[in-house]
Amino acid sequence: MDFLDFKNIPCFGIAGNFAQHLEQAGEASDFAGLIREQGAPKGIFPFYVPESSSFLGRYPLDNERLKIPKNAKVQAEPEIALRLGLNYDKNGICSLKPLSFMSFNDASVRGVKAAKISHKKNFGGASRGAGNEIAIDKFSSGGICDDFSLASFLHSQGEFLAYGECARLSEYGYFYEKLLEWIKITLNTQQDEAVLEHLAVFFEHKPKQILLALGATRYEPNMENRYFKAGDEVYIIAFNHKKFSLEQIKELTKDGKISPSDDISVLIQRIEYE
Repeated sequence: MDFLDFKNIPCFGIAGNFAQHLEQAGEASDFAGLIREQGAPKGIFPFYVPESSSFLGRYPLDNERLKIPKNAKVQAEPEIALRLGLNYDKNGICSLKPLSFMSFNDASVRGVKAAKISHKKNFGGASRGAGNEIAIDKFSSGGICDDFSLASFLHSQGEFLAYGECARLSEYGYFYEKLLEWIKITLNTQQDEAVLEHLAVFFEHKPKQILLALGATRYEPNMENRYFKAGDEVYIIAFNHKKFSLEQIKELTKDGKISPSDDISVLIQRIEYE
């Protein structure tokens, strides 16, 4: 249940792994020309690459603040992220081992045209965040992830509101073995296409681990077009739903009593203007 930094680990995200999120975010058209299996994620994008000379080399994770451009439309993307160990053979990545999971904010700028989805992601030095890690026993049915759900809340101008729909981790479109196989294939084969980038170049030095955000859940209807303002606070919480109800998590969060543990991964960020 540690908070660890990822400064030496390449970081990526999955687009389109939760039904209807891209439509809510107004980004479905970015992927309209891509041919994918029905229900499959759209692709993987980088948001941090250590030692990159581009904007991707700017470390974007901050577990207390989300700093946004003053005139930009920015939303959180409540997600689960995995720390993955990688193994290689002569053909590239040959296997992945999930080591831990955590709550994650893959915040994104809305309403702007960008050549690549990564340009909407790493928009500053505090443009996303990760909660405490929870160790994975096995990434398959019957493992720890079966028992966890993801919830998110917004505290703004005295109101405490549900932000994203509460969802079980198993509700991801691709999860467990199917997800791992898709990730392996995509990291090895994704080309420069539409808003996606060629990925193999990021693995030339064979990093041993990556952080991978799995895709955002759906927003509550009144949050689809709600953009952050300075002073807002966003809470993204993965919790063991066999030990806590959603209402209990909501009350603990609202009262300032939510805390990281082996049963709760917590990310709390205060919104500030750059």
